[in-house]
Formats: sequence, structure tokens, C-alpha cells
Amino acid sequence: MKLFSCDDCGQQLYFESTSCTQCKSRLGYDREQRDLRVLRERRGKAPELVEKRGGESRLLRLCANALERDACNWLVPQPSASPYCASCALSQVIPDLSVESNVVAWKRLESAKRRLVFTLDALGLPVVGKSEAPETGLAFRFLQAAPDDPVTTGHEDGVITLDTAEADPAYREAQREKLGEKYRTTLGHLRHEVGHYYFDRLIADRGQEPRFRKLFGDERADYQEALARHYEKGAPTGWEQTHISAYATMHPWEDWAETFAHYLHLVDTLETAQSFGLAVRPPDRQRVTVRASAVDVDDFSSLMDGFHVVTLALNGLNRSVGQPDAYPFAVPPPARDKLGFVHDLIHERRRERG
Repeated sequence: MKLFSCDDCGQQLYFESTSCTQCKSRLGYDREQRDLRVLRERRGKAPELVEKRGGESRLLRLCANALERDACNWLVPQPSASPYCASCALSQVIPDLSVESNVVAWKRLESAKRRLVFTLDALGLPVVGKSEAPETGLAFRFLQAAPDDPVTTGHEDGVITLDTAEADPAYREAQREKLGEKYRTTLGHLRHEVGHYYFDRLIADRGQEPRFRKLFGDERADYQEALARHYEKGAPTGWEQTHISAYATMHPWEDWAETFAHYLHLVDTLETAQSFGLAVRPPDRQRVTVRASAVDVDDFSSLMDGFHVVTLALNGLNRSVGQPDAYPFAVPPPARDKLGFVHDLIHERRRERG
């Protein structure tokens, strides 16, 4: 994630900023420009952005979730058929907001979704809602489980379902320990599940299954059988030499989703490092400075080298303050090849679109 700056005073801002900490200007995220913009109040109306382009004016207003619940900082181009921004409009179902704990969980989920959409936009991947493309569009359902009505996090036909309990750090940590996972975050869940969606868009829709199977295996293998086997027997011995995570061993679809999620981790981490001008010196190597924005680099080897350097520093910093590794993964050669495949598919699609 890149850093932003205030249009009025130049103060450093973060993606989640709703106002400038220095000059107090109200801010909104302009998706078209991929930037935070200063808003103005006009004649008692809600803050808005009016931008002149040639002989035309461009008007943007805050998302309804910003105005009504202080739960968003994205802008909506006017006129629009929806009062919601492009990210919030993707949510088909949200929890009952009359319950305060649900409001807290929902805000965290929507915040993670906005970061997800930002990275997808940066990579040039299509983010189209079900309202625009009922058959191939994307949607999210944030559901609250009940004792007699559990929620299964997953993806089906472009609809991503997430249990709102995953926004509770205590619950999430308990599940991480119970399932023996090294890493479990709300953003990680969303990146994994959206990976299933892009399997259809990048592979199935484009006839890329033969290339996929050479690396990941045959996705036509019985999924339910694989699921039962995984939870009964666990990952096979030596999985660390072939896969990015234990869960990736379950089925080729899950291997792809885990790999796709890690690719998003990679580009977001490197863009953040670049924004801070990070320069580090790993053991036995010359100093490396992360210069280019990750999403603009075609050479996969350069990305992986930079990511390795940054995660060494990141994990070292975490350990120095008594925290577990921020990136608790090793990337064996087969998993690196799979990440390279994700990279190639995304950049091939970008070149096709021009």
C-alpha cells in the first residue's frame, strides 16, 4: 500500500485516513485517481469534490456508509445509481447493525475489503459487481453465525461469504491455534477467497487449465473427498518442500487460492516498502533498495528478491519487540514457481487489455 499526502498541507496520510491530522481537512478516496483527495463543504451540503476537466465538471461525494456510520472513506462519482462506493456496493449481505458488536465487526471487514479492492485495481484485475454482471460479477456476504446456523467461509459463483466472527481478534487467534495455522487475518481470508473467484476469470474463462495442472495438479479431483482426507489426516509429511502452506496441500483449488493470496501479500508489502523508501542489507548480500512499485514490475525474479529482503527485515523487527513473525512462511521452489504463474497470468491479462 502506498502512502498518501494531503492536497492542502502535504501531511503524510494513510489509506484509511478520513481527515488530515495536521490541517483537519476532510478526505475521501478517489478510486479513478487512486489517491486521497481533500473535500470541501459547499452551501451546507456534505463534503464533496468538484474537479474541472476541460469544459466538464466531475463531482464526487462520500459513500453513504461514510456519512451515516463513519464506516468508509471512499468517494462516489455523481450522478450514481448507488449511494455506496464501489467497494461497499459489493456487499450483498451485512450483519444486523442494531447490534453494536456487529457494527465493529462490519467496519473491520469493510476496511479489509477496501484494501483488497485497492490491490486488485492496482494489478488491473476486473472488479465488477453482481449488479453489473450477474453471471461473472463479484459479491460479498458478511454473516453472523448462530448456534443452530453456522456460517461457512468460502466462495461460490462469485459470492464470497465470511463469518463476521473472523473480525474478532480473540476468536481468530483461537481458531488459528486450534487449526494449527501460522497466519490467520481478515485480509488474508478475503485474499484467499477472491483467489477462487479469479481462478474462473484468469484460468477457466481463458482456457489456461493445461498450464495450471502442470504446476498445481488436476482441479477436477473430487473436492469433498480431498476436504475429508485433509481434516482427517492433515497435510502430508514434507509439505513444506512443495507448498506455501499446509492448507494448500488439500486440493489444487486451495493451492491456487493460497498462492494467489500470497501474491497479493507480496505486491502490497513491496508497495508499502517502496513508499517508505526502505533499504536493507540481508546477510551475505549487498544492500538492496526497493525502488519500483511492485505492481509495475514485470520481472518476477526481481519481485521475489525484493520480497525476500523485506520479509527478513519485517520478521526481524517483529522479533525485536517480542512479536511472532509477520510473514511466517518459507517459499520453497515449487511454491515460487506457482507464484510466478500467478504473476504471469495477471501481467498477460494486463498486456491484453493494453
